[in-house]
Amino acid sequence: MSTTTPAYEQLTALHTRLHRLDHLGSIAGWDQAANMPPKGNEARAAALAELATLTHRLRTDPALRCTLEQAEQENLSEDQRANLREIRRDWRAANALPESLVERRQWATSRCEHAWRTQRLANDWEGFLENFREVVAVGREEAARLADELGCGRYEALMDRYEPGMTTAEVDRVFGDLRQWLPSLIEQVTDRQAQEPVLAAQGPFPVEAQRALCGSVMRLLDFDFEAGRLDVSTHPFCGGVPEDVRMTTRFSTEDFLGSLMGTVHETGHGRYEQNRPRDLIAQPVSQARSTALHESQSLSFEMQLGSHPGFVGLMAPLVQKHLGPQPAFEAGNLAKLLTRVKRGFIRVEADEVTYPAHILLRYGIERALVEGEIQAQDIPAAWDEQMRDLLQLDTRGNYRDGPLQDVHWPEGLFGYFPCYTLGAMYAAQWFAAMRREMPDLDARITRGELSPVFSWLRERIWSQGSRWTTDALCGRASGEALNPTHFRRHLESRYR
Repeated sequence: MSTTTPAYEQLTALHTRLHRLDHLGSIAGWDQAANMPPKGNEARAAALAELATLTHRLRTDPALRCTLEQAEQENLSEDQRANLREIRRDWRAANALPESLVERRQWATSRCEHAWRTQRLANDWEGFLENFREVVAVGREEAARLADELGCGRYEALMDRYEPGMTTAEVDRVFGDLRQWLPSLIEQVTDRQAQEPVLAAQGPFPVEAQRALCGSVMRLLDFDFEAGRLDVSTHPFCGGVPEDVRMTTRFSTEDFLGSLMGTVHETGHGRYEQNRPRDLIAQPVSQARSTALHESQSLSFEMQLGSHPGFVGLMAPLVQKHLGPQPAFEAGNLAKLLTRVKRGFIRVEADEVTYPAHILLRYGIERALVEGEIQAQDIPAAWDEQMRDLLQLDTRGNYRDGPLQDVHWPEGLFGYFPCYTLGAMYAAQWFAAMRREMPDLDARITRGELSPVFSWLRERIWSQGSRWTTDALCGRASGEALNPTHFRRHLESRYR
């Protein structure tokens, strides 16, 4: 690296280059999931492995150690100091992993995820294991190396990738409390709703009509279509970059609510990305602070706002416009459909009351898997046991709707699942804070005045990027650290 350019500027130049390369990788990954023909997978896996190797090599340039030390001594602004902190964090994590392991991971996950697409449909757990064992081996090696670098437990080291600073002790605390009261709440709500009449929507619902409906609701939520688009994939996700957000959903002609609310969910992710701080867009400090905070945005859109009776009243005319009039689409009935609580096998189809049970199950299993307490072949038995305990469902032999249902494990995303329910807790906390500051918030949502919600989120969350630690950002936004009491109050208020 140059010795004439200030060290901090050398680092920002490097991360601008990495941002552009990551941009290409993200679009290639989106295309792999949404567009690529099956025979392209081996070539795409090779290309992505090459790109991962290149970016890892840039991140681990031996000269960076000295450059980082020099930058620490320079006269930097508060934002630059925050960016330098995030650059060092990125450098430290990259240097914990050898290039050969990074390349091995890309090959293993690309092969496993591609095969999983058909193996899930075929209920083929044994076939899945052939590729998945290598993904687990890579994940365990990554966990060991990162744990040594960070001085923490192995699962905690993987979780730190997605939720910086979060500890397993803290997750155990909030999830332990959740596990105590959630099953009884599920029981109470399902018993009450069994006595409550609700009209089922009558399909089929043409895919093109659903796609148009999703587009209309995205516009209602102020998604910028000049900087993003909606496509279809096996598993809904939001990818791309802030200038080109790529969202996906999936359609069923028998169920329009799944695609609609999945789209609302991903729109929350998309708006966060589109509103990250532009002046530092290529720098780590512009990144979303954590995965749970990202999930807090998707769940703010899908659950806090999307299932709010006032917002449902805004969606009902759009549903009728695109899918045709029928009694089930009346706003009051539509709100009941969106808040039905039913024990089910599939996480992404779960309501917000039963959803945390799916996360409790996955957190326990993947933590035991990473830490070597169970092996890959032991997952179905553990899954069956937890589904009986948490949701009173029998999943024996049903791998398709059991441990094969999510893309996360084929892609080696161990440590990710806790972020979903942590995100739900943050989302409840954001809306509790909004209501303290704006007592008429619910009436304003009902009148179609959504800008107060978006402005609050933009000011407190989106525009802050990674300037602050998660705890500091949470405190600045809501006035307190993560407090799961708000989540419980939200569920009890809406569903009891």
